[in-house]
Amino acid sequence: MIAFLKHQVKTFGLTELFKGLALTGKYFFKKKITVRYPEEKTPLSPRFRGHHALRRYANGEERCIACKLCEAVCPANAITIEAEQRDDGTRRTTRYDIDMFKCIYCGFCEEACPVDAIVETRVFEYDFQERGENVMTKDKLLAFGDKYEAQIAADRQADAKYR
Repeated sequence: MIAFLKHQVKTFGLTELFKGLALTGKYFFKKKITVRYPEEKTPLSPRFRGHHALRRYANGEERCIACKLCEAVCPANAITIEAEQRDDGTRRTTRYDIDMFKCIYCGFCEEACPVDAIVETRVFEYDFQERGENVMTKDKLLAFGDKYEAQIAADRQADAKYR
């Protein structure tokens, strides 16, 4: 009987409504934390995992040694690698494709790479307009790596003490 009376008092006294209004009033005059996205950007961590890139050494040679560890560790099977041996005895990739629709941006490929060839950049604002653009080829990945090498190197330097 007492529980029934308490429920009736809460219902007709509108206590839940006033609690909600009090909470709204508490935050009504505080500074807003909404980010107006296209104009304002939030800071990103050096470990952010966005668009992939293939890196080169300082002499311009690609870093990938075609060990295929990234292909093996990829849980989504998004990476396809074909390799051949060069005249000097080293192996290099002839085909390095990443299907961005399959990729789940887990970062396993980056962690598995022994020469730090494949990395995930902080770039996350990209889209695909035509069919087939979602497959990043070796040339596209190398061009992307060349374009953002300064940022990639700075991120690796900032993260070096944690690796």
